[in-house]
Order: sequence, then C-alpha cells, then structure tokens
Amino acid sequence: MHRSKEEQIAARRSILIVLLILLADQTLKILVKTNMPLYQQIPLLGQWASLHFVENNGMAFGLSFPGGFGKILLSTIRIGAVVGIGLYLRHLIRLRAPKGLLITLSMVLAGALGNIIDSVFYGLIFSESTPYTAAVLFPEGGGYASLLHGKVVDMFYFPIIKGNYPEWLRNGAPFIFFRPVFNLADASISSAVILILINQKRYFKHFDKTGKTQQKDPGNIESAATESAE
Repeated sequence: MHRSKEEQIAARRSILIVLLILLADQTLKILVKTNMPLYQQIPLLGQWASLHFVENNGMAFGLSFPGGFGKILLSTIRIGAVVGIGLYLRHLIRLRAPKGLLITLSMVLAGALGNIIDSVFYGLIFSESTPYTAAVLFPEGGGYASLLHGKVVDMFYFPIIKGNYPEWLRNGAPFIFFRPVFNLADASISSAVILILINQKRYFKHFDKTGKTQQKDPGNIESAATESAE
C-alpha cells in the first residue's frame, strides 16, 4: 500500500521516539546493573531524589504475578500488549491521527518494549546482582535465569514527602510519597498515559463513532465559501 508523505513522516517520527527512549532506558539499566550492587542508593537531590537499584519480577512499580508460571504469563501478556500497541499505532498513522496522540502512543510502546527486554533477555546476559557485588554482562558461566525469567531493573526513587500517619490510622506508621522505585520505561508509559488523559478531547475529536477520521465535505466547504463571499 502506497503511503503518503505525511504518513511516512509520522511513521519515522514514531520509530525515532521509540528508538531514543529504548536507547536511553537500556543504557541506564546496563550502567546501573553493572556498576551498582543491589539496593545501593546514590543521592541525587538530597533526600528528595536518588538512584536506588532494585529489581522486580513483575509490572511497573514492583507489581507482579506469583510463581514461575506467573512470570511467564506476565512476559507473554507484555509481548501481546506490545504487538497490539504497535498495530494500533500503525492504524492511527494511516488515519492521520493528531501528532500528539501518535507521540504519546509511541512513548507507551517504547516503555513497554524497554521492560520486555529486561524480562526476556536479562536473565540470559547478566550474572546475579547481589547486595555486595554488581552484575557482569555476558558472564562466562551464563546468566542468572532462563529466557522470559529476567528481572526488571528499577532505579529512580523520589521520596518527596515523608511523615507519619495519624495514630488512629495505621497506628502512626511512617508515610512516604512517592514510595515506588521505577525506571525510565515506567516513566515513559506513565507520563504518556497522563498526557493522553489530559488531551483526550483534543486527540479523539478527529474520529467519528466508527473510529475513522472525520473528513470535511468538499460541498459544504464550497457552499460556506460562497456564502462568505456573498
């Protein structure tokens, strides 16, 4: 199928966004994993921001399915989601969807791909990270896990607000916001979803109820122009 110049530009822009985010995400993860022992913390902005190396077997912010089968299931779901997002992005490019929507969806795709790489391949290419030693890339004895059983590398920690709950709520337990540790891929997905929610009316007003872009009737345009001239 012949693509218009506009579609080609949109496709190239989406590919570039995905590649740049993937490159940044994977570069940072490799640097952290090969230079920091597990759980090491490096302050960035005093007590409000730090690099804190942790690994998780699951989804964004440490959520996971239990057991080895749960890990395979999660990786399979991730791969299916990436395929679906990629196909939907291609569909929107062909429909000439708004530039902002294509950019944010490309960010979601890049983030999903970034974490899939960890889950699928990191167990094969890295040695085990421990609290005492950093991991080795391509170790002689092989990696720490099999295909699809890799752990996702997280490193951003922003405990911006610290305090305690009231005594009548959780017995005055410590409170931290924002507690989850995340990575660049998570940030790409989350920020893109927020932007889509904020701009959803502007992004999706171009589509009719059938999901097609709304096309202006040339006859109506011509009539409107005639009326304006009169």
